[in-house]
Amino acid sequence: MATVTRVNSLLATAHPYIAQYGYGALFGVLFAESFGLPLPGETFLVAASLLAVQGQLNIWLVGLAAWVAAVLGDNVGYAIGRFGGRRLVVRLGISAARQEKAERFFARYGPEIVIVARFFPLLRQLNGITAGSAGMDWKRFMFYNALGGFLWVAAWSAGIYRFGHQAGQ
Repeated sequence: MATVTRVNSLLATAHPYIAQYGYGALFGVLFAESFGLPLPGETFLVAASLLAVQGQLNIWLVGLAAWVAAVLGDNVGYAIGRFGGRRLVVRLGISAARQEKAERFFARYGPEIVIVARFFPLLRQLNGITAGSAGMDWKRFMFYNALGGFLWVAAWSAGIYRFGHQAGQ
């Protein structure tokens, strides 16, 4: 029951921003979350999808804004990791040992990580930064980042939208 209360509280927090600023609020939060800021991107995506169920937003524009924001934000994170390197990542609070471990893991499973990381909060924020600092090829990162972002946005926005319409009938 505490989890339901927490989710309702998060949605209640996101709802006024999405209702007032629409796609711009969704884009801004997802963009900033995707390059490393600890923001509730998933919550904003769910809130926007619920507003689409109510007819206040267009679900296709919700999906497009969310996908573009996620992909662009991750690319900013990639640039931070690529050009700031390990020194900057360690400065952001990630220990050198932890970063080395992440880079080794990333070198082996990079494409899979880029896709799957989108579905996990902390990994979602650090995904691009780690890919950049690990030296993953940008074109390769971009492809898997776009695919992972699409799957994540589709799962949340279409899933919520469909569920909302089925629950309302």
